[in-house]
Amino acid sequence: MKIDLTDITNIIFDLGNVLLNLDFNASIKAFQELGLKNDVLNRQQAYSDPVFYELEIGKVTPEEFRKKVREILNNENATDLQIDDAWSAMVLDIPAERVKIVQELRKNYNVYLFSNTNQIHIDRLLPAFKAEHKIDFPSLFSKTYYSHEIHERKPDLSSFKKVIKLSSVNPAESVFIDDLEKNILAAEKAGLKTFWLKDRAELAEIF
Repeated sequence: MKIDLTDITNIIFDLGNVLLNLDFNASIKAFQELGLKNDVLNRQQAYSDPVFYELEIGKVTPEEFRKKVREILNNENATDLQIDDAWSAMVLDIPAERVKIVQELRKNYNVYLFSNTNQIHIDRLLPAFKAEHKIDFPSLFSKTYYSHEIHERKPDLSSFKKVIKLSSVNPAESVFIDDLEKNILAAEKAGLKTFWLKDRAELAEIF
């Protein structure tokens, strides 16, 4: 299914599993190696703990996050680097084909990024991307909106309203692309046109 860009002047991309490949299990495995217990994991305590949400909206600092993770792991000896490595294990790559698609779209559209992310992941992604692609990641976009910087996250309706306000886009002329239905539904409530990138579909299939 191709995306309809009729009357569209702005394209807003999600990051994870749209542009960036993710492997959430890689971080779970890495945390297990640092002491995460199976009984904790079965209750999904690590990812349901408020500190993960708070990091994503910039409510806690990376230092405060690491301190809380040590408590969750019951491992006071875990270093900052070990925690960052485990937390960032899920962050994989952005394939060159997707980069080229975004670059081509920039020639005819205003292209934005709106991502639920955090300072630790971005600090890992930016240098890795530049090393691989020889360009700065933010250069792909007219503007990037990270949840930890705007203190709002998807699928909260207020987060979409903030991005619309900050970017000054006309929602009726803007399409938001995401892999999660709950984010798509919230974007539609904010007045944005949407495209749900289902089942790990590739951008090359829709553009």
